[in-house]
Amino acid sequence: MTVKDMLGRSGVVSREEALKVLDGHLVIPSLPAEDLSISDSLGRVLAKTIDSPSDQPAFDRSTMDGYAVRSADTFGAAETRPAMLTVAGDIPMGVMPLRGISKGEAMKIATGGALPEGADAVVMFEQTQPVDDSSIEVVKAVAPQENVSKTGEDMRKGDAVFAKGHVVRPQDMAALAGMGVTGISVFVKPRVAIISTGNEIVPADTVPGPGQIRDSNSYNLEGLISQAGGIAVKKGIIPDDYDRLRKVLEDAVSDCHIILFTGGSSVGTADFTARVINDLGPPGVLVHGVSLKPGKPLIIGVVGRKRSGALIPVFGLPGHQAAVSVCFEQFVRPVLSRFTGAVPDPALEGVSLYRTVRAKLARSIVSSPGREDHVRVVLEKRDDGLWARPVFGASGLISTLVKAVGTVVVPVNTIGIEAGEDVEVRLF
Repeated sequence: MTVKDMLGRSGVVSREEALKVLDGHLVIPSLPAEDLSISDSLGRVLAKTIDSPSDQPAFDRSTMDGYAVRSADTFGAAETRPAMLTVAGDIPMGVMPLRGISKGEAMKIATGGALPEGADAVVMFEQTQPVDDSSIEVVKAVAPQENVSKTGEDMRKGDAVFAKGHVVRPQDMAALAGMGVTGISVFVKPRVAIISTGNEIVPADTVPGPGQIRDSNSYNLEGLISQAGGIAVKKGIIPDDYDRLRKVLEDAVSDCHIILFTGGSSVGTADFTARVINDLGPPGVLVHGVSLKPGKPLIIGVVGRKRSGALIPVFGLPGHQAAVSVCFEQFVRPVLSRFTGAVPDPALEGVSLYRTVRAKLARSIVSSPGREDHVRVVLEKRDDGLWARPVFGASGLISTLVKAVGTVVVPVNTIGIEAGEDVEVRLF
């Protein structure tokens, strides 16, 4: 039986409990794929494993400017007893050598040049001395394969270079180009609906009347969704009207993978969000209230898509800007990441995905036991290192987010953090 509080809501639960409840109802969809040029692939998720179509490099090549040699011809060479070699010619870049080298011969070669047949090492220019136009002295011996990149050393033909679910990085784009792979198959981005609610909300390009405020949360969410690998689908500003909210939710369920309401999550006569979610269920509302500041009024639910039966996660985010950001990071982003098809590196399990820095706390933070507190901070560089200064202010003040560079988390069941203590700052 679901526990209700005195206002009729599901009992407030911890962040961990809320995520566990959601995970128990979450069904990750199998998204279709699309073909992209590698120039457009940054941050996209591979829909197929990519094997190397050829050996990389395709030939033995030099990793230094110098002379291609037979390493055995340099054994024992030193400043006091150099090895004398005949220079048999230069190796032009971009072509294979026209001839090989024999015992006692060397050929001038640049970094990346193809080794001639018979050569198995490269002597750097700095380890040679010219004798005349056709001969050099080698003053330091080289070992076999020294300063040489062997055929297939980078990638072997048929080797799996990138696995399905890999998120493409700039260096991966370079590797694909090096393999001659210029087009790849990636998962389409999940669509995330944004539904702004409230009689007081007006478009950002209008002048608010008395008691009205411009819609800013949808723009914050638009950026957060894009950063997390999704496509934001704005469904407009909907007043506190049950029929219109239900209609826009049904529309969003039909063409989106995740749905976000902003506003309408606190208890009040005009709060229809939870009712609309429940009426489109089951399972409907799973959580209404988390022990999180800011973000306590968060709603988490799941509704079914009529035709396919797919389950769509729905989040009712609080209306205050700071709460929107915190709830997105803690609840929406992890779900959205799974919907993209990205496969986490198992070696990083348990490792924080946040960019963090260590700092000392400039002012004490007071918190209430039983609540996880996310406090916005700015960083100050002082003679003795970084200091994190809390940006105090109501969660509805957008300026607190603009000024801040990240947050410090006060764990559940602590009463705060004292000034001067070391803290971890999660950077935005």
